[in-house]
Amino acid sequence: MRVLLIAPNIDVSDVGEAYVAFKWAQALSALTDLTVLTFQRPGRQRVAAQLPGARVVTWPEPSWAVSHERLNAMLKPAWPVFSHQVRKWIAAAASAGERFDIAHQLMPQAARYASPLRHFSIPYIIGPLGGALDTPAAFQAEAASAPLFTRLRKLDAFRFRNDPWLRASYARAACVLGVAPYVQNVLGDVPLKRFEPVLELGIDDVEPERTRDQARGRLRLLHVGRAVRTKGLRDAVRALAHLSDLPGVTLTSAGAGEELDVCRAEADRLGVAGRVRFMGKISREEVEHLYTTHDVFCFPSFREPAGGVLYEAMRHGLPVIAADRGGPGWIVNDGCGIRIPVTAPHEFAADIASAVRRLAVSPSLRNRLGASARKKVFLEGRWASKATRLVCLYKDVLAQQKEEDGIQEYR
Repeated sequence: MRVLLIAPNIDVSDVGEAYVAFKWAQALSALTDLTVLTFQRPGRQRVAAQLPGARVVTWPEPSWAVSHERLNAMLKPAWPVFSHQVRKWIAAAASAGERFDIAHQLMPQAARYASPLRHFSIPYIIGPLGGALDTPAAFQAEAASAPLFTRLRKLDAFRFRNDPWLRASYARAACVLGVAPYVQNVLGDVPLKRFEPVLELGIDDVEPERTRDQARGRLRLLHVGRAVRTKGLRDAVRALAHLSDLPGVTLTSAGAGEELDVCRAEADRLGVAGRVRFMGKISREEVEHLYTTHDVFCFPSFREPAGGVLYEAMRHGLPVIAADRGGPGWIVNDGCGIRIPVTAPHEFAADIASAVRRLAVSPSLRNRLGASARKKVFLEGRWASKATRLVCLYKDVLAQQKEEDGIQEYR
């Protein structure tokens, strides 16, 4: 199968979307005749050297786009430049007689970028798309004001209804992928041909099984993520205040951000400071060690499109406590964790505490959930398995389109 894959950034040495795009491309190159169109970031290893199994076409990423890393990650200011280059390249390739079975716009993940693929007759897929989740109303008073470029996501719903280029990009796609089922609702104003939930994240493999603490009433909770209000660290701290009769329950936080000082003050106010360890920003190796030394992953992030740290924890065999919203509400099931309804801050913390209590008093329950979590990501989350399923989807999409074309021709 000849596949054309486009993504503005692909880089094994990067983080976030660029790294995820690399893992997808690497896995797909083993299964397809893959051509990749992407930017080459100055000072980084050549993408062609990173993907020896694929044909790679690159253009220099504009220096003005990478000078402000956070802004670049959120807004993708060079997307029009990339889109123009992709459009020119595909037109020239078509004129030279080159043909592809299917095209796939893998990134950006945010659903706000019109696709250059809409201008061509190649069947194409977009996604997995994510983002567009808002902060629940009951939590907005506690959430800090977001930067301007993140508040721009409020324009997305208007554009899905009125932007002809964006609407055409999704309406003409043979299939749109979303990181979780909620994305289909986000795109509800666009007439999609087909939608499939596909988590954009993956793992290389699971960790060996480990024997964890079997003591009843003793539990080491772990939270990993940026210390911002929406990640739910404050709610995990508040949950400890409901568990004063279980002093053996502790919480470790790994991750830096403006929320840390607020959470430290909250722990002092509630009298649980002695049971919480705030580690701030630590290395990847230290984070991996924390997964091996803790018993439960408590990640009540209530505005989480996907949740890569969930896969990290589950591959170590940790049961999960997560918010029943967005990506976590889809990734976590009753077999591998406990999902908490997102209501209001007080009720949310109390419900987290109830879940912690269930796991603290039942080592057998947490062992069973942890084993199921590990098995779930082994079956679903390995990159090789994910790429195989994606190629099957490519074939199914093409077969469906061929059938529809035949019906149309018959009419």
